[in-house]
Amino acid sequence: MTDPLLETTEFEPAKDELESSSFPEREKPRVRYGLEDDTGFDEVPKKYRRFYRRWRGKGDQLAPNEVICPVCRVVIRSARDLRPGDRVYCMPCFSRLTVVRAESGRLEARVEY
Repeated sequence: MTDPLLETTEFEPAKDELESSSFPEREKPRVRYGLEDDTGFDEVPKKYRRFYRRWRGKGDQLAPNEVICPVCRVVIRSARDLRPGDRVYCMPCFSRLTVVRAESGRLEARVEY
């Protein structure tokens, strides 16, 4: 049995996403990223480890497919680039997060619950 969360070949965004003029980047196709299998993050089950990595401090830069969890300071990675309105799940702290664009222009995660 294969895990549908790990299958990225048939990924299609939800059809009922809000269409808004404030998000012109939604019209561009999403970029696909290859995730390295072993990031050294062992706080989640082995098959999900490629979706998380540790925050390395002030010098660490986030890629367009990464967002940092404000609760546990773990970097959540996606197979596609993240955009405002996307929802991600932080398995180490069990938090549901929504991606938003901060005043600085950087993508941040806000805790839903």
